[in-house]
Amino acid sequence: MRKMKRVLSILLALLLAVSVSVPAFAADKTELQKAIDISGAYLQKTVANPQVSSIGGEWTVIGLARSGIDVPLEYFEKYYKTAVETTAQKKGVLHARKYTEYSRVVLALTAIGADPSDVGDYDLLKPLADFEKVTGQGINGAVWALLALDSGGYEIPIVPDVKIQATRQMYVEQILSKQLADGGWSLSGGGNADPDVTGMVLQALSKYTEQPAVKKAVEQALTCLSRMQDETGGFSSYDTDTSESVVQVIVALGELGIDLQDERFVKNGNTLLDTLLGYWNTDGSFRHTPFGESNLMATEQGFYGLVAAQRAMNGKNSLYQMEDRKQKVETPVKEEQNEKEAVESLSVDLPARWAAAFGRMRQK
Repeated sequence: MRKMKRVLSILLALLLAVSVSVPAFAADKTELQKAIDISGAYLQKTVANPQVSSIGGEWTVIGLARSGIDVPLEYFEKYYKTAVETTAQKKGVLHARKYTEYSRVVLALTAIGADPSDVGDYDLLKPLADFEKVTGQGINGAVWALLALDSGGYEIPIVPDVKIQATRQMYVEQILSKQLADGGWSLSGGGNADPDVTGMVLQALSKYTEQPAVKKAVEQALTCLSRMQDETGGFSSYDTDTSESVVQVIVALGELGIDLQDERFVKNGNTLLDTLLGYWNTDGSFRHTPFGESNLMATEQGFYGLVAAQRAMNGKNSLYQMEDRKQKVETPVKEEQNEKEAVESLSVDLPARWAAAFGRMRQK
């Protein structure tokens, strides 16, 4: 198995070497824009009705919203309507245990300019205030809670009935406490570092590097990832080379402000972006593995990986620094709000009407 994996890695390295011997695809902004345009069109067609879902939902919405390509506002409005309807159907409980569901939706709503604290009758930031339940999912819970909260600079709501009221610092310290001896992180909290999880952790910690403990942990993790990167410029997760692993490291470097040309992450002349483009199909889709078939999860992640790389190359805000978002999905005015405003308007206006009518009666 290991021998076969090494053979495949060498073949991929040779393919990449050929691809970068002609004009370097990753370094060419025009070609990168072309890949983003094609993949963006593919996703709009394939995920025509984005749902509240980890596949065919938020990741497509986030990628498209942060891409800068021309996407009809109606597309994002369609997702917003679905998010409101789904939240209402579930009475505000997107999942009983997986609190990353809330974080993912908060990220998507922030990306399209909607208010995650006012989704129909529900505030989707409130679940992120429950430290026990958020971290009960494992390290992913804390990671994505921080990313969601920081994407819009949201205050964590004070929720009196939670057992442990969360703070950002509590999430930071929870993440730091799970760092492995090799410098990275894993989903289980033990064993060897996983590149996907380590990349996600670095994304979450990127806003806290002024803290000495965080800065130290981040440097150790970068060293770990550089050591894990193989000769093709890619990464292996659970003994399988995957595009998603490459994406998470690309996004992590973008959030940290580290150039993709950083020598720690260039192997045999291959950058992470070179490697990611090796998983790209000309129809705009991405493969999960080097020689596999098109895969929607890989495509959604591959697309926002390209977007993150392009934003870094163009000096724009990173993927999750959403203060620069341009989309603005208007929150529909609720019927009860309309009724209240009508009553208030009537109550203010009635005395004037009565006075005018009384005046006319006296003139008669």
